[in-house]
Amino acid sequence: MKEDTQFWRDLKANRQKMTKQQYRTLKGQAVSGKVLDARKGLQKVLKRRNGA
Repeated sequence: MKEDTQFWRDLKANRQKMTKQQYRTLKGQAVSGKVLDARKGLQKVLKRRNGA
């Protein structure tokens, strides 16, 4: 459960770094219970944004 809380904090903190659709997709995945998949997606989005 603690991981879920940390994910929501990370998602909200990085909201400005992603498109509206990316945010909605990750939020939807987390709400439906796929927090690990949403976390992986968030890491992928941030990695692409940083040019890596």
